[in-house]
Amino acid sequence: MITRMSQLFLRTLREDPADAEVPSHKLLVRAGYIRRAAPGVYSWLPLGLRTLRKIENVVREEMEAIGAQELLFPALLPREPYETTGRWTEYGDGLFRLKDRKNADMLLGPTHEEMFALTVKDLYSSYKDFPVRLYQVQTKYRDEERPRAGILRGREFVMKDSYSFDMTDEGLDEAYAAHRAAYQRIFDRLGIDYAICQATSGAMGGSASEEFLAISENGEDSFVRAVDGSYAANVEAVVTQAPEPKSVEGLPEPQVHDTPDCETIAALTSLFDVPADQTLKCMAVMVREPGEEWQLHGVLLPGDRELDPKRLEASLEPAEFRLAEEKDFAEHPFLVKGYIGPKGLQANGVPLLADPRVVAGTTWITGADEANKHITGLVAERDFHVDRFVEAAEVRAGDTGPGGVELTLARGIELGHIFQLGRKYTEAFDVQILDENGKRAIPTMGSYGIGISRVMAVLAEQLHDEKGLNWPAEVAPYQVHVAVANKDAAALEAGEQLVADLDAAGVEVLFDDRPKVSPGVKFKDAELLGMPYAVILGRAFADGKVELRIRGGETKEVPFDEVVSLITQ
Repeated sequence: MITRMSQLFLRTLREDPADAEVPSHKLLVRAGYIRRAAPGVYSWLPLGLRTLRKIENVVREEMEAIGAQELLFPALLPREPYETTGRWTEYGDGLFRLKDRKNADMLLGPTHEEMFALTVKDLYSSYKDFPVRLYQVQTKYRDEERPRAGILRGREFVMKDSYSFDMTDEGLDEAYAAHRAAYQRIFDRLGIDYAICQATSGAMGGSASEEFLAISENGEDSFVRAVDGSYAANVEAVVTQAPEPKSVEGLPEPQVHDTPDCETIAALTSLFDVPADQTLKCMAVMVREPGEEWQLHGVLLPGDRELDPKRLEASLEPAEFRLAEEKDFAEHPFLVKGYIGPKGLQANGVPLLADPRVVAGTTWITGADEANKHITGLVAERDFHVDRFVEAAEVRAGDTGPGGVELTLARGIELGHIFQLGRKYTEAFDVQILDENGKRAIPTMGSYGIGISRVMAVLAEQLHDEKGLNWPAEVAPYQVHVAVANKDAAALEAGEQLVADLDAAGVEVLFDDRPKVSPGVKFKDAELLGMPYAVILGRAFADGKVELRIRGGETKEVPFDEVVSLITQ
């Protein structure tokens, strides 16, 4: 296929868009691959759409290789299935909700577990129909509070979601392993640098859960890796290695001290000359279960650790939380800012959520629930009782992971997420299947997603340089970018012949045949657009040679009549 730039719907930009923060956003807009339509919503221009479709095709090939069949559900969905599973409420403000002209509640689908489960229930009734593996490539919608980074985190995005249905847990294990291997093949084919991390399931529900994270300094997701490479997990899934509980017998009684102007951990450690990990940080938070009112809770952390909102959010799922505000302090006068302690919280019936390090027998310095007073020698499970342990503290490099391994921190971008959902959705919809003994049984599900449009942004993040994009050959809009860089009629005629020969050889060609564009602009556009090869017919053409540029690699002069064979070999 030959596409002429003189006819291509394209305008490249020399300046970065004002709202762009990360390289992929800047370059995809500048190179004319996408165009902003609204915050978090982008139009796909011809070059961008070609790359997006090619990524989809890689994914389709690997899905079909494991026996998955493609179908397509609507994006506009009724409320009732999501009400049945509780996700109409659990998704909170992230769900696009609307009403039709008959005042019926609808939503724009963020994910489609409900629809897949209902369709299998509708069409299949015997164990002989199983196992089932289905997938779709479709646009999803989530009302991100702060859409940013272009197509990395938008409110509308293209996703591949697949689902397995099996009559046994062993069958689910096989489907999960097949999808996991397929994902590895997909990301390996695309040349992405990624890690497979243990993860939490969140609003999806289920048990086993892993994320595929692209390594990127601009990633919004933090994850940990064992120094020896034996373990990786996103920070929400890291389990704190709690110390062994101690006996509370014979420990000194707590003592209250005057501590004027001592509202911070730093001031407290200075006053008592102790390390911060011997102090207890007590934070007031408001927690809301789905469909319930906000309730005050206390979160207890060692004083040397900061609260990680994502970790607490994952621990409390499907409930949501926010830090206590002025109105909350006003409604609960026993809360004394800077001097909150677990005894006062518990005395007022406030549930205590604690870091796993706050085990029985540990001794702490913390607020005494009075202004300008702290208490020393407060013992967990003697002087206060933890209602629930949660993972809420920040994870730091050097922390200990499973098996005693040392952890290091990295940042990544989520590419895909795979879940063993179990029977959460099939039970919710009472999917009854006759098993081989003629008895009714409920199949078990797996859910497997890849952010197709996000994969495109990740490739731009990982494979660009200071000059522009650098696409892998498998998903580049075109394999070769040919540019005639002088006004010589013979060069232009030779360029026409070259693109015809490349096309005949099955190579997709972008031909810069623009007559009134300078060589410098053509060079810059070729680098910005990022095709794997660029062939420049310039001054050396007078000697029968052309410039062959391998994007991100070497540039060399080669004989004109050899360039097709060099590219196609």
